Amino acid sequence: MTARSRSSARATDELGFLLHSTAWRETSLVLDVYSRRHGRIALVAKGAKRPHSALRPVLCSFQPLALSWSGAGDVKTLVRAEWIAPLRRYSGPAMMSAWYMNELLLRLLPREDAHENLYAAYDAALTELASGARAAGALRRFEWILLREIGYGLDMPTPDFADPAAEPALRRLLREHIEDQLEGRPLVTRKVLHSLQRA
Repeated sequence: MTARSRSSARATDELGFLLHSTAWRETSLVLDVYSRRHGRIALVAKGAKRPHSALRPVLCSFQPLALSWSGAGDVKTLVRAEWIAPLRRYSGPAMMSAWYMNELLLRLLPREDAHENLYAAYDAALTELASGARAAGALRRFEWILLREIGYGLDMPTPDFADPAAEPALRRLLREHIEDQLEGRPLVTRKVLHSLQRA
């Protein structure tokens, strides 16, 4: 057992977000969760599909959660999940931007590789998206930090993410570098986002 798996064997009230869920057996879900201190982890939520499960209404994407789990294998067992903030609501375009960030994390971030700066950028971008404000700067900051954290940062000074005049060129630059890391496997959310931007 590695030091990382030992440290992850039991966790209590860890901050995290649900990235993706998949049905497992008749009543359970397998969750891909992004946690602040443990990175991406896989959890099984036993009985979460049952109508009266305490987990069922809580396991929502883009909502900050306090998560408790146990187990030392690749897939751990979710013990408890609670909301830690008022419910965040997203418009259609904001929702697609949030799914885009989730897809990037699922595709580019290895499991159990913690990046607290990236977690903070993800949380900040979600907060701005939920506020209804134009969140292009937060999205560009998230993309920038993601590339840097996974070892493919751009060799240039950190840009001013709040500058709307610089945003289109920065967006193109970051998307090119992200596409390089995707190795010809396009993002599902990219087409939808382009459609929304043209509308």
